[in-house]
Amino acid sequence: MQPMRTTGWAWLFIIPFAALLFPGLYAHYQPTWAGFPYFYWYMLLWVVLTGILSGIVYALKNRGQ
Repeated sequence: MQPMRTTGWAWLFIIPFAALLFPGLYAHYQPTWAGFPYFYWYMLLWVVLTGILSGIVYALKNRGQ
């Protein structure tokens, strides 16, 4: 079994962590989008973006194998 390679790409996971670290910065009702308060669609947006970032990190970490 090969030891796991570490790369700098895993640092991309700091982006969603930092974006959601202080709820007081985004815990607002306005602006709404499709009837959803800002707090809810901001959180849902980061769920999608974190999935995309995870796919990017996975692809970059496993390229050439």
